[in-house]
Amino acid sequence: MYAEKERLIAVSIPTTMRALQQTSLDGPQDMRLISGAAVPHPGRGEVLIRVAAAGVNYADISKAHGMFAGGPQPPYLAGFEAAGEVVATGEGVTGLQPGARVVGVGTGAFAEYMVLDAAAAVPVPSGWTEQQALGLVVNWPTALAALKPLGGITAGHVVLIHAAAGGTGQAATRMAKHYGATVIATASPGKHEAVRAAGADHVLDSLGGHLAADVMALTGGLGVDLVLESAGGATFAHSLAAAKRVTGRVVVYGMAGGEAAITNWELVYQHQVHLIGLNIGVLIQAAPQMFGELMGELSALIAAGVLEPSRPTVYELADGPRALMELEARSTIGKLALLA
Repeated sequence: MYAEKERLIAVSIPTTMRALQQTSLDGPQDMRLISGAAVPHPGRGEVLIRVAAAGVNYADISKAHGMFAGGPQPPYLAGFEAAGEVVATGEGVTGLQPGARVVGVGTGAFAEYMVLDAAAAVPVPSGWTEQQALGLVVNWPTALAALKPLGGITAGHVVLIHAAAGGTGQAATRMAKHYGATVIATASPGKHEAVRAAGADHVLDSLGGHLAADVMALTGGLGVDLVLESAGGATFAHSLAAAKRVTGRVVVYGMAGGEAAITNWELVYQHQVHLIGLNIGVLIQAAPQMFGELMGELSALIAAGVLEPSRPTVYELADGPRALMELEARSTIGKLALLA
């Protein structure tokens, strides 16, 4: 017990910190910077990190609008992805020591300190900054899970990737090309250059109203083998229509454009496709072996140079609401980070 106590006080840790607090379910504009938030304490199997950079994700927006299933109720400390230095360890933690740099997910990432599950904390790769490691446990595993174990991608497949200019979309594009697929990507016109730079073979206007027809024209009327669907809203119907009949797969991992419905009648008579739901948080909990395999594959992709350190657009912590609103307005490219 004494040794555990010594570890908790080995580094000088304040009792309060700055953090972004969501005060309503009306959106990120009601997020406020507070200075008196309590610094959390690591419990058994947990570590406390001093946050260097926090990742901004669309799930943060869903939570701010009350659309995230089982999401927090205001007021709550926002954010869930962060990278930083371990400053204290809880009881039972043996693999990590103060000074280690890690990235992981938890609650209250938009803050100066955050608690992570030690078993799920991933070391920041050697030579990388904490900013560059953002996405390693959220965007990249999501993209890989959608492509391989769930999407069944193989060489020669044609893949449709929505929101291809975002952090997940760019990673998915690079991976899909590495696995030998042809990539049809969608993005708003001002982002097409970034999507082509990621390796997309064809780029379609996400704001156009004929996505399914355009995909069919590119594929000779056959459709695509796999759709990575994060757009939602009206685009969801185009995704279903663009997939190959019977063998085509649509992996749904986002709903940036809002909810969309499909009936069993439509699956039987209109869209004979494989429809697969993906939430990386659920995958981590329900299929830990699969997640471990994904992280092993990601390490191999990094070693092979397929995935390189991200170069996020950086905002100060106080500008977090602006970052979220710009992401919601689809005016950003790539990964976004808040500096604590």
